[in-house]
Amino acid sequence: MTEDRMPRSPIVSLDDLDLSPQTQGTRFHAAMAAIAAPLGAAHLGARLVEVPPGKAAWPFHAHHANDELFVILSGNDELRFGPDRYPVAAGMVAVCPAGGAETAHQLIATGPDPLRYVAVSTMREPDVMTYPDSGKLTVFASAAPGCDKAKRRVAASFRTTDAVDYWEGEET
Repeated sequence: MTEDRMPRSPIVSLDDLDLSPQTQGTRFHAAMAAIAAPLGAAHLGARLVEVPPGKAAWPFHAHHANDELFVILSGNDELRFGPDRYPVAAGMVAVCPAGGAETAHQLIATGPDPLRYVAVSTMREPDVMTYPDSGKLTVFASAAPGCDKAKRRVAASFRTTDAVDYWEGEET
């Protein structure tokens, strides 16, 4: 990183971050702000996430290349992890390693107050994500999940039932 791109300080207060909302339908809503990238990190992702009661930020999913860690700041809520559900509360840390359906995960704001947490992840790319509830698969290349979407050369999601044989459509 060049000197002109270095942040003025390697420290940020979570209270000073400007949260941007993300909403999809009635089940998914969150407000979030990047932490790591603005401070110069290229291989570590971190963001502050706030989820209102009754919502989740993202669908139940598994990363095949990236590990995630969640530091719960406030709320009394729930982590879906594989086939199980676990209560989470302020002061707890959840680790969701890369894997398949056995490590699929989703934080859900089940309590009466918003769920607030810091999400930290490795930033390996390409990454493949699977979504056990909906049978989807997503591929990101050139920019890992959480990176600048404009830098992605590949960003594709499809239902696994739509998969074709590797050689289909190729000349024989």
